[in-house]
Amino acid sequence: DHLTIPSRCGKGVLRRISEVFDCWFESGSMPYAQVHYPFENKREFDDAFPADFIAEGIDQTRGWFYTLLVLATALFGQPPFRNVIVNGLVLASDGQKMSKRKKNYPDPLSIIHKYGADALRLYLINSPVVRAENLRFKEEGVRDVLKDVLLPWYNAYRFFIQNVLRLQKEEETEFLYNENTVKESANITDRWVLSFMQSLVGFFETEMAAYRLYTVVPRLVKFVDVLTNWYVRMNRRRLKGENGVEDCVTALETLFSVLLSLCRLMAPYTPFLTELMYQNLKLLIDPASVQDKDTHSIHYLMLPHVREELIDKNTERAVSRMQSVIELGRVIRDRKTIPIKYPLKEIVVIHRDPEALREIKSLEKYIIEELNVRKVTLSTDKNKYGIRLRAEPDHMVLGKRLKGAFRAVMTSIKQLSSEELERFQESGTIVVEGHELHEEDIRLMYTFDQTTGGTMQYEAHSDAQVLVLLDVTPDQSMVDEGVAREVINRIQKLRKKCNLVPTDEITVYYKAKSEGKYLNNVIESHTEFIFATIKAPLKPYPVPTSDKVLIQEE
Repeated sequence: DHLTIPSRCGKGVLRRISEVFDCWFESGSMPYAQVHYPFENKREFDDAFPADFIAEGIDQTRGWFYTLLVLATALFGQPPFRNVIVNGLVLASDGQKMSKRKKNYPDPLSIIHKYGADALRLYLINSPVVRAENLRFKEEGVRDVLKDVLLPWYNAYRFFIQNVLRLQKEEETEFLYNENTVKESANITDRWVLSFMQSLVGFFETEMAAYRLYTVVPRLVKFVDVLTNWYVRMNRRRLKGENGVEDCVTALETLFSVLLSLCRLMAPYTPFLTELMYQNLKLLIDPASVQDKDTHSIHYLMLPHVREELIDKNTERAVSRMQSVIELGRVIRDRKTIPIKYPLKEIVVIHRDPEALREIKSLEKYIIEELNVRKVTLSTDKNKYGIRLRAEPDHMVLGKRLKGAFRAVMTSIKQLSSEELERFQESGTIVVEGHELHEEDIRLMYTFDQTTGGTMQYEAHSDAQVLVLLDVTPDQSMVDEGVAREVINRIQKLRKKCNLVPTDEITVYYKAKSEGKYLNNVIESHTEFIFATIKAPLKPYPVPTSDKVLIQEE
């Protein structure tokens, strides 16, 4: 063309080669060029245009994304895609661009061999990279995914398999799952976890249809925590058959259903682990329930569809409230350095809504077990325990809105009386320093006035909804039970050290040191309690000599 550039070498004029055109024009022509449109394949083009989605890095904003849009708009007056997933850049841990020369990043194959491809994949998908933000890659993040998500999930699966094998061995009962013949469980935690799973499936369908990966994966990861740290933990005795065969089978059916659904949802994100689990789980599915389905691989199955009949929002809300109470109680135990194995006398739950207290009451036994307390007291009368309300301003919201006036408003908010805050709690609005504030502007917290007579034995903690008081006064019988639980804990750790499974029969021999008379007394007075957990006799030294006995000492 007419554009020329003087040569820096001083040897004439440089001219552009006529055959060269902007390479991004070719990339932007991809929807048409790939099917040779408009010269042929018109129907094929019409079926695929505009594309359901495209995906590329943030650097393509002025490259491929731009030329695609320009050409499609010029030719057809519409964008060439319905959805776009924009990836951010994966940077080194110091925030610099990854460089082969600097070697400022770990070897990808080393990461995969050390933690697994699934851990790496889940770490990246659950990061800012999938919403067009940059990520400082840290090996510790991949390790944490393995430690906090994949291993607990796998352990729940392994626990399920162990108890199916135990059921077959001890009770001679074959476990086969058929979702068409499963009866509704009377256990509230069964109904809750099934409802929670179906709510997750509904959320998954909605968000994936909108290509919002960044909202889906956090919810899936949260469900792994719900499954392992709540459902399995609260139902270990049932799953081990301690409440009878029928209840055990019901719990195992519930856990199987949830594990299989979770595998199907997680398959796109953790393809290897889900396939491993599925290959064993499918052996426990009644063949009559999977006719005309290709079950060779988890990746041959369709994603599950929500079963509305299993969703019970009331049960989900009740369990959520119970979880809040338990978590608040755990915080108090941690704050006072009281291990969970040591029982406490009482927990007082204060909530202004009687309906909320009724829901918590229905789950009282789980609070007693999880917090290891003897008694749960429910009340709407916080004044009885010297409870006051205090307020904290939302610094981010009010600071941005009030600017220079924020400091004076913040001081006045903190000085509001409990009575004023109660009125605000009912009305939802309050005027402070001439500014009308609403519920989203102020966080209300319950506090415990320890100077009030009769409540000095309590420690308090609260969130925005519920206040928990925990009686932390020592009691010798409770200390004794705590020691007995410690004995159980040591025995179970030895079991694990020996690589024993729950069905392996053991005999435990013990000997206390010369000054251990107290320990002997505790073991003797709690023999039945210890036996009920370890399912093995506890005998004094010496240990019989035998090559057939596996001995582990501590």
